[in-house]
Amino acid sequence: MNFPPIPINTSTLTEQASKYVETANLNSDVELMKLAFSCIDLTTLNATDTVSGVARFTGKVNSFSTQYPEMKNVAAICVYPNMANVVRENLAVPGVHVAAVAGGFPSSMTFKSLKVEEARLAVIEGSDEIDIVIPLWAFLEENYDYCKGEIRAIKDAIGDTHLKVILESGVLTSDQVWAASILALQAGADFIKTSTGKLPTAATPEAAIVMCHALKFWYETTGQKRGFKPAGGIATTRDAMVYLTIVKDILGEEWLNPELFRLGASRLANHLLSDILKGEIAHF
Repeated sequence: MNFPPIPINTSTLTEQASKYVETANLNSDVELMKLAFSCIDLTTLNATDTVSGVARFTGKVNSFSTQYPEMKNVAAICVYPNMANVVRENLAVPGVHVAAVAGGFPSSMTFKSLKVEEARLAVIEGSDEIDIVIPLWAFLEENYDYCKGEIRAIKDAIGDTHLKVILESGVLTSDQVWAASILALQAGADFIKTSTGKLPTAATPEAAIVMCHALKFWYETTGQKRGFKPAGGIATTRDAMVYLTIVKDILGEEWLNPELFRLGASRLANHLLSDILKGEIAHF
C-alpha cells in the first residue's frame, strides 16, 4: 500500500513542538480553558472499576451542570464496554456522549471476529462512540490491508456510531504515525487518537503535529472533516493548551469543538476547573 508523502519536515518536529509549547503558555485564557474542558472525554479505565463506582463517576457529571451552570459539561464519559450500560442508565444530562473502548483494548491482540462483536455489543449496551486500537502486530509488519480490513469491519458493525482509532503513537516513528493516520481515515475512522495511555509513552506534541497534518490532507483531498483526540498523560492545563494550540494552528478554529476535537483524560478536568475558577477544585 502506498501512502501520500508526509507534507512536513519530520527532522524538525521537536523544534516545531517546542514552538507550540511556547505559544500555548501565552494562550491560557479562561475562555480557551473552558473550551478545552468541554472537549474532555472523562475517562475511567481501571481494573478496579465497579458498577457502583462507575455510577458514582457518572453522577459527578450529572451534578456538574447544576453546580457550575455557567460552564459546558464534558463531551463524553469513556469506560470499558461492560460498563457502557451503567453510564447510559445513570447519565441524566443532555449532550454528554457515552464512549466505550473495545476491540481488545488496550493491546488489540485478539481475533477480529471478537473485536467486531465486542464493538457491536458495546453499542447495544448504550455506547454512541467506540474507541479501538489499530492492530499494531499487523501494522508493524506492514500488513496494511489487514489493518484496514479490520477497522472497516468494526465500522460496518457499529454503523453511524462514531469510531475513534487509536494509533498508539508513542511506539511509532513520525512516518509510521503518518501512515497509520491515513490508513485509519481510509478505513472509516471518524477520529484518530494518539494513545491508550497504557504504555510508557502516550500523547506527544510531535505525534499531534503529524496527525493534524494528516487530517488536513484528508480534508483538502476529500472535503471530509474528521476528528482528533490526543490521550494519555494529559493532566495539566498547560498540556491541554499545547494540543489545542496545535489543532488551531494546523486545522483552524473550526476544529475547536467537541465534534472534531477531544481530550482523553482522567485528571485534567479538576486541574482545568481549578485554573478557571481560581481555586482548588476536586469535583471529579
